Amino acid sequence: MSGLPASLRSLRNRNYRLFVMGQSLSLIGTWTQMTALNWLVYRLTGQAAMLGLMTFCSLIPMFVLAPVGGLLADRVPGSRILVVTQGVAMVLALVLALLTLTHQARLWHLFTCALLLGASNAFDSPARQVFVGKAVPRADLMNAVALNSSMMTTASIAGPALAGILVASIGEGWCFLLNGASYVPVLAGLLAMRFPPEARAAIPSRPPSQLGRLLEGFAMVRRTPPIRSLLLLLGLSILLGIPHSVLMPLFADQVFHGTSRTLGLLMSATGAGALAGAVTLACRPHAGGLGRGVAAASVGFGLALAGFAFSRSLLCAIPLLMLAGFAFMVQIAATNTLIQMMVPGPFRGRVMAIYAMLFGAMTPLGGLASGLLAHRLGAPLTVALGGAGCVACGCVFILNYGAWRDGARGMLLAAGSPDNEKEAPLRNGGFLRP
Repeated sequence: MSGLPASLRSLRNRNYRLFVMGQSLSLIGTWTQMTALNWLVYRLTGQAAMLGLMTFCSLIPMFVLAPVGGLLADRVPGSRILVVTQGVAMVLALVLALLTLTHQARLWHLFTCALLLGASNAFDSPARQVFVGKAVPRADLMNAVALNSSMMTTASIAGPALAGILVASIGEGWCFLLNGASYVPVLAGLLAMRFPPEARAAIPSRPPSQLGRLLEGFAMVRRTPPIRSLLLLLGLSILLGIPHSVLMPLFADQVFHGTSRTLGLLMSATGAGALAGAVTLACRPHAGGLGRGVAAASVGFGLALAGFAFSRSLLCAIPLLMLAGFAFMVQIAATNTLIQMMVPGPFRGRVMAIYAMLFGAMTPLGGLASGLLAHRLGAPLTVALGGAGCVACGCVFILNYGAWRDGARGMLLAAGSPDNEKEAPLRNGGFLRP
């Protein structure tokens, strides 16, 4: 693997390579299932509020259980946790396929499976973040995060497009069955991984309780302005901006007067932009300027959403969705990289659990609120208001950026002193240069 280009340097690590090989297929199946499930709910009910409720059921377990998942990720190897969570996801996908193909699927079945899958993801997400951090050396962390994002966004293009074809031709059940089968290579890759034994940290004479250890992660975020600011901006961007994807079936049907194929095209446009954002980060030689990138991306995301809300033709809507996907992916991946590089290893699982909680709390709350608002105000005005809110939050972040930039630079140096020229920007303060 030594001949790989710099943009793929993380794949030189065997465990990460196995992870990517399995996930590349599974994530396509996951996005196929997500798109088909939203369309099935909309087909059964015809109500925007039900789409918001489905998103709420899928992600609210993340908010409740992610701290426990983060605590477990700091104590148990991430690959072991992922074997269990991916196995649970496979079983749930096959259950959905069976119910749908036999015409027995009811709304309560769909909501129950969504809740159970959300509970599994609450343990999967922190373990996944910690796993990526341990599967590659620190110098390759940004590249690994970007490649992981590239893989997810490639799936977000192929999955919805495939779902649009399958739903229109043979129905939603086959999408669920495809997703269930896609977990086989994931589990095979995880079981084939090998990790060297880790040195165990010294146990204090009076170790903290499990509740105390859990609260340590929240305390670290609260007393650390750089991490707190990054997470707060990301949470608000998710709350205000991400619900546009929940309302996409309404745009496909009511605004653009299309079918499930139109829905797949719109969601794939967002994914295409996100893929471009992830590839852009993967090609960067170092992590210089990520803080500035987060600020610019948050504003760009809001502006693109506001423009999409007032679009009435696909020729205008698709480029704006691509821009929104690009900006939001840059914000997510840059925030993820900055936090993982600043947080000490023993706390990484718990802090990344809070990162996962933002998606588990803000996405369902935003989805539920957007569904209710869209019922009264209409989908376009709801998305436009969310985009304006994202712009406002990004501007506030920019105004406060200088207050914590130096503190972030010190944390980056303390978390791991650079020992090669690839990380030289850390030594001269370039990582968070204004």
